[in-house]
Amino acid sequence: MSRKPCPLARSLLLASLAAPLVARAQTYPVNDPVLRAIWAEGTKNSQLYPLAQALFDSIGPRLTGTAGNRGANEWALAKYRSWGVTARNEPFGTWRGWRRGHTFVELVAPRERTLDATMLAWSPGTKGAVEGEVVILPDVAGALEFEQWAPQSKGRFVLVSQPQASCRPLERTKEYATPESFERWSKERAADSLAWATRLRKTGLNADALSRRLDAAGAAGVLSSNWTGQYGTTVVGASRNGTAPAISVNCEDYGLLFRLALNHQGPRLRVDAESESLGEVPVFNTIAELRGTERPDEYVMLSAHFDSWDSGTGATDDGTATVAMMEAMRILKTVYPRPRRTILVGHWTGEELGSTGSRSFAADHPEVVKGLQALFNQDNGTGRINDASAGGLVDAGAFLARWIARLPSELTSEIVLQLPGSPLKGSSDHRSFLCYGAPGFRLGSHDWDYRDVTHHTNRDTFDKIFFDDLRHNALVFASLAYVASEEPNPTPRAKREMGAGVPTGSSGGNAVTGPGAEWPACTTPPRSFTQGR
Repeated sequence: MSRKPCPLARSLLLASLAAPLVARAQTYPVNDPVLRAIWAEGTKNSQLYPLAQALFDSIGPRLTGTAGNRGANEWALAKYRSWGVTARNEPFGTWRGWRRGHTFVELVAPRERTLDATMLAWSPGTKGAVEGEVVILPDVAGALEFEQWAPQSKGRFVLVSQPQASCRPLERTKEYATPESFERWSKERAADSLAWATRLRKTGLNADALSRRLDAAGAAGVLSSNWTGQYGTTVVGASRNGTAPAISVNCEDYGLLFRLALNHQGPRLRVDAESESLGEVPVFNTIAELRGTERPDEYVMLSAHFDSWDSGTGATDDGTATVAMMEAMRILKTVYPRPRRTILVGHWTGEELGSTGSRSFAADHPEVVKGLQALFNQDNGTGRINDASAGGLVDAGAFLARWIARLPSELTSEIVLQLPGSPLKGSSDHRSFLCYGAPGFRLGSHDWDYRDVTHHTNRDTFDKIFFDDLRHNALVFASLAYVASEEPNPTPRAKREMGAGVPTGSSGGNAVTGPGAEWPACTTPPRSFTQGR
C-alpha cells in the first residue's frame, strides 16, 4: 500500500530540491551568456545538498592522517570523475595516522553520571576501562614545587583548565542580571581567569607541555575544557600525549568535577577510551582541473581546505567551502568546459596544521605559482560572501573589483572590497601563494555564529549549514573563476609598502595594526609529522 511521506522526510526532500534564488529576477551588469548559464545551472540543478549530506554524514570528520581524511579524498576524486572533470589525489608527505574509537567517561562517585566528554585528536586511549580519583592541578609556588608534586598525579585524572562559574552565555547573563550584579559578576570572572592563568604560569609549562609532563608522570588522564562562551560548545584540539588520554570535558560537566574535587567530595571517574596510533601515513591534496584552451599554462584556482578537526564533522570549517567549490567546478564543466585559462581547484589537507598541504603544493608547482592569474579562497563558514581582499597587491585590486562588478548584483551587493588589503590579515591557504607575491584573494563571509559556535568545536555539524547562502557562494566561485579565466591581461603583482599602520591581523572583526609589518615569508613546509612537531 502507498504511504504519504512523513513530514521530516518531505522537508529534507524539499531542502535538497529547493533553489529560492531561481525565483528572483537577476540583474546582470553585462550581457554575458556564460554568466547567465552559470546562474541557471547553479540554481536549477544544484547538487550541494547531496554533496554535503554524503561528505558530512557518511564520511564525517576529516582529521589529517585518519581514514575519514583519506576516504574524503577518494570520494571527491570519484565525484569529479563522474562529472567528467579531470582530478587526482596528489601525495605531499606523511602525517601521524590515527583512528578514533569510543570515549566513555563516567562519574562513579560520589554519584553516577555519564559525562559529555571526548578525547582530543591523536590522543592515546586507555586499553580498556580505567578508574581513578579526580584531582585539581595544584597552585604551586613555582616550577620546582610542581616537579615535586607531579609524581602524585600517577593513577589520577588531573583537571588542568579553569572552571567556569557559569556556562550560561555572557549575553544572556547581561540580559537578565541587574547592572550591579552583572558588573560584580564580570569582575569576579576576570579575577578567576587571571588567577588560573597565574596558576598555569607558575608550573613553568605551557598547556601542551603540561599535558605531556603529567602523561610522563603516569596520570590516568588529563582533563581540560575549552569553552567558547555558548551553551554546550567546546573547542577540541590536539594532543601529543604518549600514554595518558587527553580528554575534553564540556563546560557543565567539567565544572561538576571541579566543584566535587575542590570540596573534597571524592570524585572518581571510569574512563574507557579507544584509539589506535597508525604510524606515519601518506596524506594527499585533491586537485581537479579544467584544462585551458588558449592559455593552458596560466591558472585560475579555487581553494578550500579538506581537513577538519574531528569532534564535530567539519561542516563549516571548511566543508561548506569545499562542497561549494566542487559545485562550482561541476557548473563550469557543464556551461564552460573549455576555459581560456586552466581552472584548478585545490582541496587541501593539513590546513589546520599550518597549511601544510597548500604550502607543499605551491612549493612543488612553481609553474602554477608563476602562471597564477587568481586564486579565490574561502575558509570561514556557511555564510554568503560579503567581503573580498586583494591581499596587499596594490594594482590587483582593480582586476578583482572589475571581475566582481561583472557578476549579477544579487551576488555582489553585500561584498565589501578591501583594497589593497593586507597579506597579513587571515591565515588560511591563500597565504601559501600570496607569500610568493602571487594573487591569492581571500573571500570572507557572514559569520553565522562561526567564531563562537562552530569554529573548531563539537558543534560544527551538518545542521549548521544554510543552503541558500551556500548556493549563493557556489555561484560566486564559478562566476569569478570564469571572468578571471577570460581576463585579457595578467594580474599585476606589485606589493604594497609594509610598515606601521598595515593590518597585521584581526580581533573581533576589526583590523589590528602594528609596527614593522613585513610581507609574509614562504617557509619550507613540513613533509611529515616528525618534521612538523
